[in-house]
Amino acid sequence: MKAYTRPAVLLVVSLILGGGWHSHAQTTDSLKQATDSAVAIAPSKAPQKGSFRVAGKVVDKQSGEPVPFATVFFPYSSVGTATEADGSFSIDFEEWPHDTLRVQLMGYMTQNKRISRQAQNDQLILSLERNSAILNEVVIKAGEDPALILLRKIVERKPQNDPEQANSYSCETYNKVEIDILRLSKEEFEKLPVPFIKNLSFIYNNLDTVSGKEPFLPFFLVETLSDYYTQKEPKKTREIIKANQIRGINNESITQYMGKMHLAINPYDNYVVFFDKQFVSPISGAGAVFYKYRILDTTEIEGHKVISVSFRPQRPGENCFTGIFKVVDSVYALQYIEAEVPATANINWIKNATFYKQYAPVADSAWFCVKENLTAEIVVSPDVIKLPGFIGRRTTMYRNVKLNDERVHEIVEKNKLDVIVSDTARGKSENFWSTARHEELSKNEQAIYGMFDTLESTPTYKRFKNLARFFVTGGVFVGPFEFGPYWNVYSKNVVEGSRLCFSMGTNKKFSKQVYLNGYLAYGTKDEKFKYNLSALWLPKRLPRTYLFASYTSDIDKTVNYYDDVSFDNIVSMAIRKKGIPYKFVFSRDARVEVFKSYQSGFSHKVTAKRKDYDPYDPLPSVTIFTDNLGQTKSTITNTEVDIALRYAYRERFLEGNYYRVSLGSKYPIVEAHYAKGLKDVLNGGYNYHKVSFTVSDDVRIAPFGALYFNVFGGKYFGTLPYLLLENHPGNENYYYNKYAFNMMNKYEFLSDQYIGANIEHSIGGGIFKYIPLIKKAHLRQFWTAKGVIGSLNNANSALNLNKGYAFKTLESAPYVEVGTGIENIFRLFRVDFVWRVLPEARPNEPKQKYFGIFGSMKIDF
Repeated sequence: MKAYTRPAVLLVVSLILGGGWHSHAQTTDSLKQATDSAVAIAPSKAPQKGSFRVAGKVVDKQSGEPVPFATVFFPYSSVGTATEADGSFSIDFEEWPHDTLRVQLMGYMTQNKRISRQAQNDQLILSLERNSAILNEVVIKAGEDPALILLRKIVERKPQNDPEQANSYSCETYNKVEIDILRLSKEEFEKLPVPFIKNLSFIYNNLDTVSGKEPFLPFFLVETLSDYYTQKEPKKTREIIKANQIRGINNESITQYMGKMHLAINPYDNYVVFFDKQFVSPISGAGAVFYKYRILDTTEIEGHKVISVSFRPQRPGENCFTGIFKVVDSVYALQYIEAEVPATANINWIKNATFYKQYAPVADSAWFCVKENLTAEIVVSPDVIKLPGFIGRRTTMYRNVKLNDERVHEIVEKNKLDVIVSDTARGKSENFWSTARHEELSKNEQAIYGMFDTLESTPTYKRFKNLARFFVTGGVFVGPFEFGPYWNVYSKNVVEGSRLCFSMGTNKKFSKQVYLNGYLAYGTKDEKFKYNLSALWLPKRLPRTYLFASYTSDIDKTVNYYDDVSFDNIVSMAIRKKGIPYKFVFSRDARVEVFKSYQSGFSHKVTAKRKDYDPYDPLPSVTIFTDNLGQTKSTITNTEVDIALRYAYRERFLEGNYYRVSLGSKYPIVEAHYAKGLKDVLNGGYNYHKVSFTVSDDVRIAPFGALYFNVFGGKYFGTLPYLLLENHPGNENYYYNKYAFNMMNKYEFLSDQYIGANIEHSIGGGIFKYIPLIKKAHLRQFWTAKGVIGSLNNANSALNLNKGYAFKTLESAPYVEVGTGIENIFRLFRVDFVWRVLPEARPNEPKQKYFGIFGSMKIDF
């Protein structure tokens, strides 16, 4: 089965909705509901300097994050206070009013804590547990709900209150990302099947048993300090990362994704991207359709009257949050919002995910975010067995905010890249960080730095890293050389029989700019050696420029797909359709590539190549073709120059030592090719022109899921053998291939001009979220449609057709296949049902040629 991931995900189909469900907006009066279930708020007074003090911090028991604006007081007295934005509190008094301290906040269960009068009580940690109980609703038929009136006011004022809608602004941002390990005890750690693992058990000296509801081991920490600039017209943003330090992952390119630009959440948007899924914002213009609101209370914060409102989904299973927001009266700007993903939401691998944002006034009445936090537990397999997991915390703080900053335009025009990492960002001292941080590191965070400093000097840890790298990358590093990957050492196919392969290359110790690589393989059945030699010179990484050269003499299994194909799409051919023979071509391929990209997202590549083709049975032999003298050809030799132009606006990449992986773009990616065949150059036998293009994109269409589309086309000018024409990509296996026609065989249809499209629409939960029991499985629906129109001119038809192989053309009818299915089965598996619609079935053709069931794997949130 195929496994594939996507940086920006999605898929779809619609049947008939069963059972009753409500799509109407909220109509009940939340204010009257609140009065029916009164909430006791204890009186408080300003702290006074006295003989006794009780101080500490109130935190969320689930996430360990601070809880602001909670009421901390002694019952049956007037002694108390409210927690600050960071959850801290301090109460001074002259006489003990009581031995019990009480903490209350709407949405949490009340906690009582006994206080010892003899103990020191200035470092208390009080944990509040969330109250999942929902108050009974009271249906009010007359009048309009005050909560909806308030929501309408908030929506009306969003253009004025959303900081991203300002003409321009600048600020300094501080980002902190921490990842901790859950549910892996010291005893379990020492039993891991890793040599000398007990030598590393000292890391459990950092085990935190206090901050969260279960112990965790701090493991990874990133800190980033940057200057951020944005302007509205034209929309441009720049982030200059001026300081960064990482413990846990040694990849410098990850630095550019640790700033505000790639981590911020904006609730003023109608839809919030949360773990690659689009959630309806609680203050969306369509919020009343998706949420139920309730006004809780009105308080005064920093001299401003603030209204608190709770929200929860209208219907379980939809991508909506539960939580609370506080809005400034008369201004209708957010002062605070805290949101949690409900357990019924259709999102994988994530548990107890929350975020909060705190706002403060700047420049008169404008309210700007000064702190935000996202916390989520990442679970591997909660439904099967209880395995270790991770909890991630990301905190961002803002200061020195300047609205309508005159410098912004100059800075965004001067710096062409969206994110610029300073050359000195990774070398800052601890003295610098101690003054530059917007808040001090916690005890856990300080321990991470100390732990990794110790680990890096431990021989056992170095061996552990090498072993982990071997299993992940497949390579073994010896000095300046690398050997592997190990998964290429042995394979098997019908042509070669057992195939043995030895691979090696250089690494950064040899050169950071030059990468040499190659392999030598041998087939026990055909008794032939195959090999490859390649060299990459990378003089510039940003924007990227490279020179590549290679020579390959091997079996060519590739197909011309109309979009990028990742490693996950090239899987074992163990699950093949019955009765379909393998189709291989032996080739000798020599090529040189010159690539250059630009900061605008534009790139170009020039490729010069010479390639010999020698097909295996059952493909037609090259002896059906003759040269200019009428002599039968022993091989097809082609020399070609190809010019590729590509535009991918704001495309993101994750850099490796030499190569990089695209993380996609929010905008369509356009690519065009022009190729020229060079006859008599390096024995090239054909003179032709070829043009082709592709336009692809992943479009979010919340709340209706997401849509992937790819439009492609091309034309050949010249008379060419079938090996040089367009062989539309088919799939001869029972794993689903997103980029191929799954009910088409390889080398089935031949064209010299064509145009087509590939569409995949993900609906998400679809009807499954309304079916009892089934909705708990978090299944997802999708539909697909693929088609191509093509033709073959008379000269190419005469040269290639009716020569002992049943090539077909698309002259009489286009090729069309449609499909639907179920994905997210056990969070991993997907089943596709695909119908071949056109060309119509012939009377003597088997039914399985026009309907197929395919399986695949997909790792996705």
